[in-house]
Amino acid sequence: MVEVKFCGMTRDEDVREAARLGAAYVGTILTESPRRITPDRARTLFGALEGTPVRSVCVFGDEPVDDVIDSARRSGCNVVQLHGREHRTAASERLRAELDVEVWHVVRVGPDGILDSERQGLDGTDGVLLDTLAVSALGGTGVTFDWQAVHGDVRDLRFGRRLIVAGGLRPENVREAIERLAPDVVDVSSGVESSPGIKDPQRMAAFMTAVRQSVQ
Repeated sequence: MVEVKFCGMTRDEDVREAARLGAAYVGTILTESPRRITPDRARTLFGALEGTPVRSVCVFGDEPVDDVIDSARRSGCNVVQLHGREHRTAASERLRAELDVEVWHVVRVGPDGILDSERQGLDGTDGVLLDTLAVSALGGTGVTFDWQAVHGDVRDLRFGRRLIVAGGLRPENVREAIERLAPDVVDVSSGVESSPGIKDPQRMAAFMTAVRQSVQ
């Protein structure tokens, strides 16, 4: 079964709906974004997951590792997702040493595929998340990347790690993404929203249905 992560959560009711639908992860944004919330607000949202198997994810950008550690600790998240490219290996080691969390690093995919610089520093990472390269935003743009163009890179990137695919996924195209890349997790944010940070329960349900149909 391919697992689902609903990201960019800002409302308790959306977190509860994600758990009810059977999502494996819910994510919050703790860096520059229209969906940005505070670590304390993230902790409150994650409280809605109590008694469920759903794991919580906090998304960061290029913040200093000390700030990431402090915010992740305050939020109480299970997974730290890092979009920054500097000192990836060192960041993973410190996060693991000081927090009981998984660490996912984002690899951005541009028009010509994955740059060599994006492949560096992934040692010790628990998961690699493929997302669309965007100049103006870390993610949540609703823009897909060329799944076929990275097909040959997937095996090396996922070696010993979980593969998470994001970038413009929605109920209408997630099945194709799964068929082409066989990810462990698919990650959706804007594709199930009525506006930034506000999830549409019908689209959330449609996304889950499409994922389940893809693996039958």
